[in-house]
Amino acid sequence: MAKEGADMTEETEYMIDKNVGKETENVESFGDTKEMRAVILSGFGGLNKLRVTKKAMPEPQDGEVKIRVKACGLNFLDLMVRQGTIDSPPKPPLVPGFECSGIVESVGENTKGFEVSDRVMAFVNYNAWAEVVCTPVEFVYKLPDEMTFTEAAAFSLNFVAAYMMLFEVANLREGMSVLVHSAGGGVGQAVAQLCSTVPNVTVFGIASCFKHAAIRDSVTHLFDRNVDYIQEVKKISPDGVDIVLDCLCGENTGKGLSLLKPLGTYILYGASNMVTGETKSFFSFAKSWWQVEKVNPIKLYEENKVIAGFSLLNLLFKQGRCSLVKAVMDKLLCLYEQKKIKPVVDSLWALEEVKEAMQRIHDRGNIGKLILDVEKTPTPLMASDSTETSEAGEEEEEPEGDNDSKERMPFIH
Repeated sequence: MAKEGADMTEETEYMIDKNVGKETENVESFGDTKEMRAVILSGFGGLNKLRVTKKAMPEPQDGEVKIRVKACGLNFLDLMVRQGTIDSPPKPPLVPGFECSGIVESVGENTKGFEVSDRVMAFVNYNAWAEVVCTPVEFVYKLPDEMTFTEAAAFSLNFVAAYMMLFEVANLREGMSVLVHSAGGGVGQAVAQLCSTVPNVTVFGIASCFKHAAIRDSVTHLFDRNVDYIQEVKKISPDGVDIVLDCLCGENTGKGLSLLKPLGTYILYGASNMVTGETKSFFSFAKSWWQVEKVNPIKLYEENKVIAGFSLLNLLFKQGRCSLVKAVMDKLLCLYEQKKIKPVVDSLWALEEVKEAMQRIHDRGNIGKLILDVEKTPTPLMASDSTETSEAGEEEEEPEGDNDSKERMPFIH
């Protein structure tokens, strides 16, 4: 473990606030029942901008559901929120987080369909990383009896995004082929499982080599992201692939477009290559921007190719497509109950361990989803251990040059 710590880049070493224990001291007491613990982002920047503290507990407004949170999803997007690299973020201080699961504690006026004690999962427009959240009823879904809160927190964003990209945008059908980057992450594993529900779909997965043993069975062909995967894919499928799902952006955009068959669809759903250090870097952003192939509509016309973008959160919170997302969620829950899909959870973290969990995202070495478990007790010595272990990310891949021997934190049952 010590050797692994020594191999970490200088910028990563400074991401852990060694005083994390002091910062979260005395936040466990529940003296005032109208207060709750929450993760607060005090300003855009590094991990030192995150802390756990008490804040006033929200109450549901008309059409809202109040949820006692059990688990929250942690995504690469949350890292971008912390850095302030997303479009039009709210002004800090703010509570991050976009998805959670828990128990309905109360409902506002004119709120139908849910009762106190219902087990639910929900999309939240920020504020998910807290003991209690309130969110409009159209963003809330009841859990199947056999689904745990941990599974639910790993389910909503990843599987809805994967399903909509595959079936709503790209029209996945029998016999097609799909290339997915970050095949070991939450979305990548959801894509692989959903592709397995359609006959004869070939899945080309791109992942860092240290993940291959764990995810090899989930895809048809698996390649190291640090090799020339374009040539490797073309050896198997000279004509290319039908669908490319890209969460990296940068130079991978041009590579993805070059791999498309006629009538193929390239979908960009993230830009993790624009995040390199702990804080926002204009240089890395500009470098990734200029690596993006400039799309010529005439060339798309001549080659019969489709390029698309997908943002589930914009679809929900800015474009008002809640009914479409609900229909997709209903289909996904049926697949879950039929045991055809199941979220993959990488590791559980206490709220007080949010900094270490977020470094794990930054280091990009996870298999499946990271979860903040609101009721989990912080692991002793977590802050010191985290400087010696690989703490890896949600659904993106290991940057070039990183140590491929890193281990992931175990899923704590």
